[in-house]
Formats: sequence, C-alpha cells, structure tokens
Amino acid sequence: MVLGQAAGLTLVGLAIGLAAATAATRLLAGMLYGTSPTDPTVYAAVTLAVGLVSLLASYLPARRAARVDPVIALRDS
Repeated sequence: MVLGQAAGLTLVGLAIGLAAATAATRLLAGMLYGTSPTDPTVYAAVTLAVGLVSLLASYLPARRAARVDPVIALRDS
C-alpha cells in the first residue's frame, strides 16, 4: 500500500518535471554541451533514475515498518 502511494506521487512528480523540462528547453539550450535540449535518451535516463531512487527511498522504510508487530505498534500509539 505504501509503495503504491509512493509510485503514484512519483508518477505525478515525473510528469510535472518532464513538462517543466520540456518547457524550459529554450533556456537550457545554451548551457548544454554534446546533447540537444530534447534528447529522448537523456529524458528517459533521468526519468528512470529518479523513479528508481524514489521507489527505493519508499521501499526501505516500508519494509522496516512491515516487520513491526501490529500489536506493539498499536500499543505504542
């Protein structure tokens, strides 16, 4: 459940980021060396990397929380 929520937020963030990056291509064109501002390989690599890091960052705490005994978690709250 936690990973599903994190994946949803990640997809929304990636969509907004891709839209903003595409809109900012004119501003970035002068700063790029060796690639075009709309290089699909770069967009795919960055999207994949950010998505994987985001899911890993949510998986590790979710796995740790899943190991906790529910009775102990409810008693401490």
